[in-house]
Amino acid sequence: MNNIFESRKKVQGKTQVPVWFMRQAGRYHSHYQSIKKKSDFMTMCKEPELACEVTLGPIQDFKFNAAILFSDLLFPLEHLGMGLTYAPGPKLSWHLEKPEDLKKLKPVKPAQEFYKFQAEACRLLVNKLPQDVTLLGFVGAPFTLYTYAVEGSHAGNLVSSRKGFYDGRWQGFTETLFPQVLEEMVLQVTGGADAVALFDTAAGELSPFDYEKFVVPEIKKITAAFKARCPDAKIIYYSKHTNHTFLDALNDKNIDVLGIDWRVSLKETLKTYSKNYYIQGNIDPIWLHLPWNHLEENLKRFWGDLSGSGADLSKWICGLGHGVTIETPEENVRKTVEFIQKNFLY
Repeated sequence: MNNIFESRKKVQGKTQVPVWFMRQAGRYHSHYQSIKKKSDFMTMCKEPELACEVTLGPIQDFKFNAAILFSDLLFPLEHLGMGLTYAPGPKLSWHLEKPEDLKKLKPVKPAQEFYKFQAEACRLLVNKLPQDVTLLGFVGAPFTLYTYAVEGSHAGNLVSSRKGFYDGRWQGFTETLFPQVLEEMVLQVTGGADAVALFDTAAGELSPFDYEKFVVPEIKKITAAFKARCPDAKIIYYSKHTNHTFLDALNDKNIDVLGIDWRVSLKETLKTYSKNYYIQGNIDPIWLHLPWNHLEENLKRFWGDLSGSGADLSKWICGLGHGVTIETPEENVRKTVEFIQKNFLY
């Protein structure tokens, strides 16, 4: 299987920038919708054959350079006994409202058994994906999982979650979570994933102080343990609403790829961090809702600005700043990927 981190396609004597989008297999896509009519979200994630089929859809349709396992980042909370349903959004049976609630956090079964469905889906994908497509796994980063455990969401001011840094809930939650998420990551790689992404969509709600003091040590703990088990696999860390202050605080030698959203300057991020990381991002996902003439003009300007900046494009993986949103026109996804693969050459 081709690894987008190690080798890249050549087009007309130039090197092609690889591209994949978060949520590229999702509700905007007719392939997903056709499967969803006969199933439900949890089943689509937990039946390896269905997860494989959903994952393959955007690869077959849009020709992305990487496939990302179709799953959900909240399964560790179900694994820890918090219950999980979708109606249609995620609902937990209870929340981590006070320190005493930590006693209720208990794995419902061994991690190797609980996350077996993800490993099996990865094995199926390895056999069915084109040889030039990279397979990515993913899990929720500790802080984002914690905010769901406490608040039921990662949106808003997260007052209770942030108070939990100081009343023992954060420490107790991460101690229980750590070995389980580590096994989830390892199982995905054992199944055949080339890399595992840590998605931290709640990180930008924090002050840089709390992020550096509380969150970074837990990220470094899990990335170090994962690399000790899977030294050849890559780690992607994506954080939303963050900036260079957060990236400076992270400073993690075990992370291979930094994912950034559209609020951060891509060329400055490449210039500053490409010596130590690949950079993933960061087209504004709302551009894909525009009429093609406007979207195409934005892509041309985006590439012109970046390609003339002197940034190291060999360390860039093109993507949306977050993910494909629900009502994105399919045709715009198709045309965007075609445009990138044809024109983003260096």
